[in-house]
Amino acid sequence: MIKNFKWLLFASLAFVACNNEDEVIVGSNTSDGKPLTAGSATFTKYVALGDSYAAGFSDNALFIEAQKGAYPNIMGQQFTLAGGGEFKTPLMADNVGGLLFGGNVILNSRLYLLLRPAPQSPVPTNVTGRPSTEVTTKLTGPFSNLGVPGAKSYHLVAPGYGNVAGVATGAANPYFARFATSASTTVVADAVAQDPTFFSLWIGGNDVLGYATSGGSGRNQTGNMNPATYASNDITDPTVFASVYNNIVTALTAKGAKGVVANLPYVTALPFFTTVPFNPLTASVLGGGNVAVGTATIQGLNAQLYGPLKQALTAFGAGSRIELLSTTVANPLLIVDESLPNLSAQLTAAFTPSLGAERAAIYGQVFGRARHATSEDLVVLTAQSAIAAAPTAENSGLGVAPSAPLNAFGVTFPMQDVHVLTKSEVAEVKVATDAYNATIKSVADAKGLAFVELKGVTDQLASPAGIVYNGFTTTSTFVTGGMFSLDGVHPSPRGYAIIANLFTSAINAKFGSNFKNKDVGLYRILYPASL
Repeated sequence: MIKNFKWLLFASLAFVACNNEDEVIVGSNTSDGKPLTAGSATFTKYVALGDSYAAGFSDNALFIEAQKGAYPNIMGQQFTLAGGGEFKTPLMADNVGGLLFGGNVILNSRLYLLLRPAPQSPVPTNVTGRPSTEVTTKLTGPFSNLGVPGAKSYHLVAPGYGNVAGVATGAANPYFARFATSASTTVVADAVAQDPTFFSLWIGGNDVLGYATSGGSGRNQTGNMNPATYASNDITDPTVFASVYNNIVTALTAKGAKGVVANLPYVTALPFFTTVPFNPLTASVLGGGNVAVGTATIQGLNAQLYGPLKQALTAFGAGSRIELLSTTVANPLLIVDESLPNLSAQLTAAFTPSLGAERAAIYGQVFGRARHATSEDLVVLTAQSAIAAAPTAENSGLGVAPSAPLNAFGVTFPMQDVHVLTKSEVAEVKVATDAYNATIKSVADAKGLAFVELKGVTDQLASPAGIVYNGFTTTSTFVTGGMFSLDGVHPSPRGYAIIANLFTSAINAKFGSNFKNKDVGLYRILYPASL
């Protein structure tokens, strides 16, 4: 589940369990000695449609070992033992990750956790090595795993989405371009052409993810029925989603195929949005580890910046936007909230007598829609490095690099739109997701499909109790929780095994098959630097 192939996302040490390749399935017998049975479903030809989750994307890249551990591939192993055929995947060329286009690197290598001497913390870092997967090198299919990183719902029915000629302009997807059967085909057409007897479909996460990961800097396209006009970081109109989703399932079931579909968790529950706190500014942090220095810094900020700013905003009926900093508790980040009335002109006028017209205008522009963050705002993972960093001409929103004291993101200069998903933007994501999920459930019921309830799973993962399989507790905690990889969005190997278990359980319940849960202890929680 990535927002788009052109905009890929880029703590303590986690242990590494053994690889899924160590798991051996012998013959057709399960662990309870009973042969696997398909029930009322037929798995002779299984195809999987979806986005990066179906493809096996992990650690901000697609690579061979991750593809092997994708949830459709795990499921396909069991389906094969119940009369299923070969499950074929369009494998990458290496375990480095990344892509080449005409010999030029267009996507970087995967991440791994680099250990550093104390007191430095481990840090996600790109593995060394040059990608060797060339987009223009066509693979021979057909392929059973049709998961396409970056795909939104409407991309699955878009002709030309796999046209190599369109990759350079962003009109086509480089992953699909590698294995599309023709320049004009669609993902759904390539699936239907294989006459599947069973399918899995999990799509829609990217229809809101790009908006969320960009801090809501895109547009909510609700009411716009023309996806050709959407940008990569826009929210898809729910009516467009409903139409596309119905068309996809209708095409897949036209010849009687059975299938399984899954609903969508709130993407805002991913570690990408829950790892960086809204209030990281303690006296120790502001003092670089020295509480006395931090206390003095806070007192100076209150006297010189926050006190006058709050006084001015209070006069305009907006005093609650800003609070004086505390020397004893953690303080929130200063952020921009574009939903607020813009008080730039009023602040400029208020500060002109003390700062002069030119500097007052800058203060008015900077703080006109500024406020302190609350627990309902989500700071994105990639913004962590920006906190307290000096704004530049490129990222300040002013066109120039502000001078002191406005030279510290989140402290004296507001974190920008791309850094934070505000409360109102979180609500937009949830409203769209709820609408998508209503469509998914309705279609599943109407077509007699197995249905995987994944929306509620995120609540379990967010709790300390997590999800327990085979004695292993898995949570959504970044790095150490075990469910998600180092990009904070895509699952770890163990996470994919858990997803496969949820899918096969739903299939068993609907079709009377008896597929067994995989032992998640046999799957890593992180990939090492070398594979």
